[in-house]
Amino acid sequence: MSRGYQPEEHLDPRVTSEGRKPNASAPSNTDEVREQASNNASQSPSREPERQGTRTPETRTVHELRGRTYRLRSSEIATMVELGKFRVVAKEDLSEFAYGSNDDRMRPDVENLVRQGLVEMKSIPQEETGSRQLLTLTKNGHRFLTQTQSAGKGQALYHGFTKPREAHHDADLYRLYQKAAAKIEGEGGRNLRVVLDYELKKRLYHDLAKLSDDRNSADSKRAIADRHGLRVVRGKIPVPDVRIEYETQDGERARVDLELATGHYRGRNLTEKVGAGFSLYAHADDVSKLKRILDQRELTAEILSL
Repeated sequence: MSRGYQPEEHLDPRVTSEGRKPNASAPSNTDEVREQASNNASQSPSREPERQGTRTPETRTVHELRGRTYRLRSSEIATMVELGKFRVVAKEDLSEFAYGSNDDRMRPDVENLVRQGLVEMKSIPQEETGSRQLLTLTKNGHRFLTQTQSAGKGQALYHGFTKPREAHHDADLYRLYQKAAAKIEGEGGRNLRVVLDYELKKRLYHDLAKLSDDRNSADSKRAIADRHGLRVVRGKIPVPDVRIEYETQDGERARVDLELATGHYRGRNLTEKVGAGFSLYAHADDVSKLKRILDQRELTAEILSL
């Protein structure tokens, strides 16, 4: 369910970062943070859960940033990176994928992050399934990751809750990513990077704005779509909910575009997404309905269940 932004709607620079340089005044121990956390962030921790059933918890390290003192484990920094990449993550999904369904490991990490003002947790209502506990970075959490470059070079980070419907949608993308990433890694892919539609649209609209009088030129629009690895469908350039960029087993750069289709999609929506070449996913309750629409439109596409 891509958000319906218009070309003139640019991202607020206060809520996203992409490869910013660390503050020169940041103390030297940020180098240690960067090395530890970027290694954790290079691939999702979920597919290699740390088994610590009887192990002594890792000692927290003191970090000084802009006059603030934080005490953090590397697992807590990795959790912050996961939240920053997707803006919002459901608590139960974080437990399953980042902590191997071990709530006893996750609970003290989340409590410590919330207590220090780096992460915020809210119970947000949802029409279909009721309220869910969702997690997001705070402004200070976002600043910590940016200053220490904990997410790795070029990874955009986000913080703060959006409208309830969009918050749940962003949270669902985390589960969608986990499923697609497991397949990529199973085929030898590595160095995965998350690109949300926010980031793709920002780049795309920046280039479209430069067209001015040529904005309606089919050739110009197609050239820009190609530049961003997208397609023109019925005069539009559909943007996926999330893109995964990665390195193949042979060392080549590759990407896959993912769309989370919902039961609210109509034939036109699905036609555009299929024409754009997106990999389609949907919640189990919506799959059969969406498949019927594909059949009615005689569209050949697979819809994978979350």
